[in-house]
Amino acid sequence: MSTRTPRSRRCPLPSTTISDHQIADLISKLHQLIPQIRNRRSSSSTVSASKVLQETCNFIRSLEREVDDLSERLSELLASTDPETAQAAILRSLLM
Repeated sequence: MSTRTPRSRRCPLPSTTISDHQIADLISKLHQLIPQIRNRRSSSSTVSASKVLQETCNFIRSLEREVDDLSERLSELLASTDPETAQAAILRSLLM
């Protein structure tokens, strides 16, 4: 017995569905944005949508790690700075 719910019993799709053409366009835009894909030597080689999405997820994770690292470094710098200085005020604004 299938565990999938029949379409008629599922929640209705939102009125703003995305067409296959729009999905392809979004994948193409991601392809251009992600450095690991964009910087490939052969521009004529096609990359599958699943590879583009996988690389996008990897890139987002690396950006999250970078943000965490930079936040930690800013916090450490703020802790070692006189809290009354203009530099401390700038660091506090960056952490907000």
